[in-house]
Amino acid sequence: MFGFRPGRRRGTAAALLVATSLMLTLGGCGVDRVTPQDARDEAGTDDKAGQGARGVDCAKAKCIALTFDAGPGKDTPRLLDVLKEEQVPATFFLLGRKHVDRYPEVVKRIADEGHEVANHTWSHRILTDLDEAEVREELSLTQTAVERITGRKPTLMRPPQGRTDDKVSKVSEELGLAQILWSITAKDYSTTDSALIRQRVLDQAHGDGIILLHDIYDGTVPAVPSIIEELKRRGFTFVTVSELLAPGKAEPGVVYAPEKD
Repeated sequence: MFGFRPGRRRGTAAALLVATSLMLTLGGCGVDRVTPQDARDEAGTDDKAGQGARGVDCAKAKCIALTFDAGPGKDTPRLLDVLKEEQVPATFFLLGRKHVDRYPEVVKRIADEGHEVANHTWSHRILTDLDEAEVREELSLTQTAVERITGRKPTLMRPPQGRTDDKVSKVSEELGLAQILWSITAKDYSTTDSALIRQRVLDQAHGDGIILLHDIYDGTVPAVPSIIEELKRRGFTFVTVSELLAPGKAEPGVVYAPEKD
């Protein structure tokens, strides 16, 4: 939960140049990152092109992306009910072993209801501790499992604990996966207090933010309705991660992360 590549496509190099002054240190390893604004700026400013799939232009709207890691789990259907009622899209970084393979019908529902399906590895091993072949296996197994259920391979991944390096970036590029970090975390793995989870998210909320939550912990899903309610009251528009970058595209191997306020 807690990237970079020399891009082949025109635009990736420019985006990375924009971001060369931005460094993110995780696990003692510095890596370049591209912010959502960098991605949008590099892609251009045409009004129509700037709109994401839901017609939201995050260069103008106060956007925020709600993301969930390490599911699906037993509470994910209830979470999907909430998101459907509130008409809020989310991005789900799914864990393969004992999650995707245990709840295939929930994975299909996530995709069918318009949420973004992404990769959080097969067994949550720390990718920077593995060799290249092991990194490839961790990501490929989940790619295959998700494609089997939804008909599509993910294009986004989140490395466990946010730990990445050049090796992880290289394999991610080969597999067509951009790396997505975050700027807002409730540390919901450390508490079952839904009110505390809510307050931690609201205290950190900012435009272009990416919220990290987990739909596998008991306190998290009960906190989501009031988080959504308050952020809507504050004028935020919920989008998927890909919509946050639009009209930019998430480039394989590159690390995307918002700047924290």
